[in-house]
Amino acid sequence: MVIRRVLAPRIDFAALRRELGLPEEFPAAAQREADAAAAAPPRPAADRTDVPFVTVDPAGSRDLDQAMHLARRPGGGYRVRYAIADVAAHVQPGGALEEETWRRGQTVYLPDGNVPLHPETLSEGAASLLPDVDRAAVVWTIDLDADGGTVAVALERALVRSRAKLDYAGAQADADAGRLPEPIALLPEIGARLTARGLRRGAINLPLPEQDVEADGDGWRLVLRGPVPLEEHNAQISLLTGMAAADIMLAGRIGLLRTMPPPKPDAVQRLHAAAVPLGVRWPDGAGAGEVIAGLDPAQPRAAAFIDQAAELMRGAAYTAFDGELPEQPAHGGVAAAYAHVTAPLRRLADRYATEVCLALHDGRPVPEWARAALPRLPEVMATTDRTASAATRGAVELTEAVLLADRVGETFDAAVLDVDAPPNGRSRPRPPGGTVALDTPPVRARCLGELPLGERIRVRLVTADPVARTVLFERA
Repeated sequence: MVIRRVLAPRIDFAALRRELGLPEEFPAAAQREADAAAAAPPRPAADRTDVPFVTVDPAGSRDLDQAMHLARRPGGGYRVRYAIADVAAHVQPGGALEEETWRRGQTVYLPDGNVPLHPETLSEGAASLLPDVDRAAVVWTIDLDADGGTVAVALERALVRSRAKLDYAGAQADADAGRLPEPIALLPEIGARLTARGLRRGAINLPLPEQDVEADGDGWRLVLRGPVPLEEHNAQISLLTGMAAADIMLAGRIGLLRTMPPPKPDAVQRLHAAAVPLGVRWPDGAGAGEVIAGLDPAQPRAAAFIDQAAELMRGAAYTAFDGELPEQPAHGGVAAAYAHVTAPLRRLADRYATEVCLALHDGRPVPEWARAALPRLPEVMATTDRTASAATRGAVELTEAVLLADRVGETFDAAVLDVDAPPNGRSRPRPPGGTVALDTPPVRARCLGELPLGERIRVRLVTADPVARTVLFERA
């Protein structure tokens, strides 16, 4: 894991909230419904509190959607139990709370506080899979063979009880020391098998470190953080569940998929061409995902190659269907049909997709409130995806500009991640340039000049404007 921190002074994110039109509080009627649901939480008939589930999330998180328990199956293979917060059991169809969640679409994360999809009495309270309390959940039981292939899927509403709230850093330290708690002791083993299966079918994962802004006393720190291996293994369990959900919905001819076209051949060709000058080995017959999986994103040339690979991952969308199957049901990054069902506390679509899966699995009609929602969800999720992305990027850009505001004219070490494509004759010409990543502080911004892709250079800071949230460098 790569973590680099630089402290920034006090920053006011209020202007960003206003710019994005983020709501400040829940309407009184919606809050009352949430409080009433929290005061009388649902208790499903099935009791799975004997299963020692645990959660694994970022440190400090309280909106805990998922808990897991992993075990070996007699005779070989694995049993994955994945408990997902049963948000639909807390939200009345047609009520004020449901209406407000449609307005919000998803939780928006900002450094000075989240804008949650549901009131905190639910999202961080009665619906969250917090430890040592009984909670209503939708439990997925997925049996795998010894190679990680799915052999059986079941799901049910059930009462569960998490035994512990783990965080990625602590769990990774336990994994490195060989002392992972029993409920997830098999996570590295199962995650590795699922990853290998994904690469064989053509899945692509882009493991670039992410910029994040964290509170630090009276200031903020800009953090560059790479995922730890256990985080990637955990993501494989979510992907496994999402693929199982997609299969159920496709078999039932109704549902909501997360789709993305397969990589375009010309994009793969351009990436293949970029491999040689960047010193990236691309063995004959290997897929792009397999090549990327073998790289160290901390190395500038590898980071530039992975940045170029982002061109393969375009066109993600939600696709609703009822009766007629989608023409293109797969997700190019997963290399399989896939659905979002594992984060209903934070993402509106998951609540309805889960309800469809439950009905189809039980052989009963899909509730009308869920069926009627499907065709409206893609637009809502697309709109709120853009808002959430703008909030995340805007917070980072503001922090970068504040960090560097008094350092205009200074020079820094940087790696060139991307270089502008040559003009095609139709676009307006602009000065040559691209994107660079500084070593310290961990800033990623535009740089002017003739830039050598994947190389380390010196750059000079030209602009750092907190009001416009812009940072610009030039090659020194």
